[in-house]
Amino acid sequence: MGHSHGHSHGHGHSHGSGNKKALLTSFLLIAAFMVVEVIGGLVTNSLALLSDAGHMLSDAVALGLSYFAIRLGERKATLSKTFGYRRFEIIAAALNGITLILISVYIFYEAFQRFANPPEVQSTGMLIISSIGLLVNIIAAMILMKGDKDENLNVRSAFLHVIGDMLGSVGAIVAALLMMFFGWGIADPIASVIVAILIIISGWRVTKDSFNVLMEGTPSHIDVAKVKASLQNIPLVKEVHDLHVWSVTSELPMLSCHMAIAGEGTHDEVLKRAQSILHDDFGIEHSTIQVEYADNGCPSPHGTCN
Repeated sequence: MGHSHGHSHGHGHSHGSGNKKALLTSFLLIAAFMVVEVIGGLVTNSLALLSDAGHMLSDAVALGLSYFAIRLGERKATLSKTFGYRRFEIIAAALNGITLILISVYIFYEAFQRFANPPEVQSTGMLIISSIGLLVNIIAAMILMKGDKDENLNVRSAFLHVIGDMLGSVGAIVAALLMMFFGWGIADPIASVIVAILIIISGWRVTKDSFNVLMEGTPSHIDVAKVKASLQNIPLVKEVHDLHVWSVTSELPMLSCHMAIAGEGTHDEVLKRAQSILHDDFGIEHSTIQVEYADNGCPSPHGTCN
């Protein structure tokens, strides 16, 4: 029985330094203003401002954790950790998502307490601080947009933290204006609830995506049925089985499979064609393909050739 293994490797680390710089700069910016907003929230007695400050605290932790994850992910692979430490980025993203959900639950609790007994809020101070907070978050979001947020789940989770915080600042501004001009004290907890809903949606999405990676689920942008069909359309390929597609991190999809070919087929030619299809059509640069002759039968000890 003849077997050959094809390995196609390509590393896309060109965005790494940009991600690190964006995360570090955003972390320093958010952490510095977070202290100001916590003090301002306590002085003005505004829940909307305090919830925004609480979210900003989580931003600082999230950004710091994301930065640390990328730094750790740069460490070289070892014999005991053959993929290196890059998956820690996904763990960081999962922790960020869970943190967002917990923060939103706490905001819900505090807001409902205030619905029953709306406290006095210093709307002018609240307006000033939340306006400055909005500007800080806009700057941080612009910095993170220069990173690789569309492909890197870790950077995206940090970006969503900042976007959620930006919405928190907008909610605090609107609530402050309503209290200043109309005396609507209930606007403060209402703004907090709206922000909490937006935060929990973002947190759920990030958590779901990161858990899919940790569970080695198929990346959402890859259709396994199409991958299998494309490989089976290669001339002289009789069958594709034991096909697995997963990812180590959000930007590192992996594939392994068995390809059964006709007796007149050439291992190297089929392998080269398969790797080209995976790279060009599906963006899969890391693949392990075992090519075998169909006439020799299924080599899998578990009989999973269908």
